[in-house]
Amino acid sequence: MKRLAGLVLSIALLSGCATSPTLYAAQAAPNGAGYSEFRLEPGRYRVTFHGGPGAPAQQVADYALLRAAELAVRDGYDWFRVSDRVTSSTGARSGPRLSIGGGSSSYGHRSAVGLGVGTSFDLGPGPAVTSSLEVVFGRGPAPRDADAYVAREIIRSIGYGRSQT
Repeated sequence: MKRLAGLVLSIALLSGCATSPTLYAAQAAPNGAGYSEFRLEPGRYRVTFHGGPGAPAQQVADYALLRAAELAVRDGYDWFRVSDRVTSSTGARSGPRLSIGGGSSSYGHRSAVGLGVGTSFDLGPGPAVTSSLEVVFGRGPAPRDADAYVAREIIRSIGYGRSQT
């Protein structure tokens, strides 16, 4: 019986640590992983990438940039500027916790005192990060600005360099 309980506990712990990769794809469900965009006006979009639980924040930010670059090229633009950038996360991890409790009771002529100590650890995959960009597209040479990107260069560096697993 102890072996079975140990096996079940081991499987539960390992499955809690497993994360599925966040793939670059359109968002299929309202709260699922993937990209979405909203056209604000001609040449201006809000691009959002929702990462899966545990996806690295840098990967999520790169995928939002990649989608903005793809939209720019699709619409006939050469570059884009990020005019607003918001990153958020849900399901943030909390560290290990320790709790101590005590109590007493009496019944008739008998009494008892108890003391308990408990610990907990978050073994989940981690927070889900979302990166949202408001982008403005342009034609011709890209401005020399830290928030301006050449669309085809982003597709080349992030798009072709991303892992397919």
